[in-house]
Amino acid sequence: MGKKIFKFEELSVYKKSIDFIDNVYIISKTFPKDENYRLTSQFIRASSSISLNIAEGSGDTNPQFSRFLRISIGSIKECIVCITIAKNQNYISEKENIELREKLVELSKMISGLIKYLKKKKTNH
Repeated sequence: MGKKIFKFEELSVYKKSIDFIDNVYIISKTFPKDENYRLTSQFIRASSSISLNIAEGSGDTNPQFSRFLRISIGSIKECIVCITIAKNQNYISEKENIELREKLVELSKMISGLIKYLKKKKTNH
């Protein structure tokens, strides 16, 4: 019997969001220990929220899925703030700052495209 997967796990936007969480875990391990319950915790929660909302909204109605996708975009914005704080505190390098931001821009575009697709699909039926 093969591995059972849910439909949302096949979405490339979901897979990319999981990859981003992995990046956040790796990067945040380098943060000072006194940030564990502050920036590290918030960054992990915000990055996880992107995937969680994609998963939670999928399979629901298109308007509901779009609502959860918009929440995911809000979580992307939270991650940008966390990245900015980490950069300003010299917890990450400029290279890491740019790489993380590029991943979030890509995720944001994918999510926005999915929202547009769902809206178009709704109006065509």
